[in-house]
Amino acid sequence: MTGQEPRSILIVRPSALGDVCRTVPVLARLRARFPNARIDWLVQDVFAPAVRHHPGLSGVVPFPRHEISHDLRRLKAGSYRAFVRTLREPRYDLVLDAQGLLRSGWFARATRARTRVGYADAQEFGWLFLTRRVNAPRDMHTVDRMLALTEALGCTGEPDMRLYTSPEDQRWAADQEPAPGAVVIAPTSRWAGKQWPDERFAALAERLLREGVPRIVLAGAKGEETQCPALVDLARREPRISNRIGTTSIGQLMALIERAALLVANDSAPVHMGVGFARPLIALYGPTNTARVGPYGRAGDVISHRPGGEDASHKDERAGAALMTRITVDEVLDAALHRLHGSARPDGPAQG
Repeated sequence: MTGQEPRSILIVRPSALGDVCRTVPVLARLRARFPNARIDWLVQDVFAPAVRHHPGLSGVVPFPRHEISHDLRRLKAGSYRAFVRTLREPRYDLVLDAQGLLRSGWFARATRARTRVGYADAQEFGWLFLTRRVNAPRDMHTVDRMLALTEALGCTGEPDMRLYTSPEDQRWAADQEPAPGAVVIAPTSRWAGKQWPDERFAALAERLLREGVPRIVLAGAKGEETQCPALVDLARREPRISNRIGTTSIGQLMALIERAALLVANDSAPVHMGVGFARPLIALYGPTNTARVGPYGRAGDVISHRPGGEDASHKDERAGAALMTRITVDEVLDAALHRLHGSARPDGPAQG
């Protein structure tokens, strides 16, 4: 970047939770390049805990999406005007739109920053609000594509995916789940086409316990218990399984994953949290193109049976489910034991 260096920078990446978690290398690179700048992050208010405690961040600009939507539906604009004021008052010199949509581009424009960097092919004409448009092919991994924006600003270096939790959340996790060696299972997903069958998660949990895993913790968001009734029922009967689905904050969920001996998860935000905490990981993927949106740098931790030429949308529940059912309990169990003990079971895959 030439000329006067920015004194205040805003990263625009409001959602979703998994995307927010894997955007932290953008922050890390900006902080390394501009150590004395104020660097804020515009993020949906409910997802702010995912990045609030990052040491490279100066502050969070919470986007109250639901409040603004609620007001606008009633023809009230007070909350929207107040939000726009929070974008303009800091007088940002540089804004980086890492989302690449109409809304995020408009947020960048609303700051009135003199330099607004984003994708040349931002969707929904979001590129119209940018002053500097970067060519970054869509077939790149999402993280590499975002980092291409930082490279246009002279930021280089190895991607730093590290996430951070608060001391309060760390103490909570240590108090609630003090035993070492727990396996965290995140069996839910926003999309039905990304969900490994519930009965297979339950079978996996039972086999892990038989193999000597001392503790299993179930993790997920509020209202997601209905996605895994067999697993939840098993947790009611088995004292070594702790059901935390829907009972944790985002910070507490992150702290549980930070302590995990192993994380097993569908294509969902916990996968990217596992990457951010460098935890042993098994990521179960069906229709998703993992070369673009899989766990960054952890291709060897993905179990997927999506042939290279076979295309399916995660929004197509039937096609997604068909791909997810190709993943067997045996192969997930063997992968888990390999990560926990360094080798699969000596007797080979379990039968049945």
